[in-house]
Amino acid sequence: MKAASRVHHVLRRPRRACLAALVALWLWPVLATAQSAWLFGERHDHADHQRQTADEIARLAKQGHLHAVVIEMAGQGASTVALPPDASEAQVQAALAWNDKAWPWSRYRDVVMNAVRAGRPVFGGNLSRPQLREAMRQGRWDDTVPAANQRRLTEAVRDGHCGLLPEAQLPGMVRMQLARDDALARAVRQAAEGAGRDAVVVLLAGSAHASRELGVPLHLQKLAPRLPLRTIAFSSSHSPAAAEPGFDDWRPAPHEPPADHCAALRGAWPASSPASSQAPAQDPR
Repeated sequence: MKAASRVHHVLRRPRRACLAALVALWLWPVLATAQSAWLFGERHDHADHQRQTADEIARLAKQGHLHAVVIEMAGQGASTVALPPDASEAQVQAALAWNDKAWPWSRYRDVVMNAVRAGRPVFGGNLSRPQLREAMRQGRWDDTVPAANQRRLTEAVRDGHCGLLPEAQLPGMVRMQLARDDALARAVRQAAEGAGRDAVVVLLAGSAHASRELGVPLHLQKLAPRLPLRTIAFSSSHSPAAAEPGFDDWRPAPHEPPADHCAALRGAWPASSPASSQAPAQDPR
């Protein structure tokens, strides 16, 4: 029934019933989307970011609010849905096709296992290397986000590759990032299906992916426009001026000097193409 028809219908009832029906009518969109998605943006080499996310997952589970977890660290189609809460770590890693070289299990163990132990599923949301290489050639990604956000993302990709990326390769790398964000957004939308009121879906991904300015939220605006989002990042700075735009919540974290991935890229360039690697450091996070 369309909104106008529903309004006309309830106005024909007695006053008390009419008022109750109108309240229910106007609350209907809110009640239907009471669940939310919390997007945690981490720095992959900062252990406290993973620790805080794992603690939040445990807290939400204890409160009965955790519905599911989506992670960038596993591929689309991988999940722990079929596993019991007492599954072994080896079983969980196998179910998620875990790549310990790219994503050290020791860093992400608690993020994943806290959800599994609570009986909540963990879903992978990333794309495979063949899928990312295919995305590089697909011009359809060039207009999937607003132009201003596309420009910011392009600069982030350029900076993320330490200024070493040839300009001719930049559009392809931006398409890869857009495709990955779209895949993560679709995984979040799917994970939120069937969620009840006050249920939370948690996404853990690199900071750029979680940003409202650059990442997954831009795609969820179209894929799940009624799903409330909360974007969360971590910072060792207590200055509001130092906060990166695109996040609703900044949580303090101890300072850890970032790994110098630019030095590694300079050492490897141009012997290996960045497009052939899925190493975390090559994302603009």
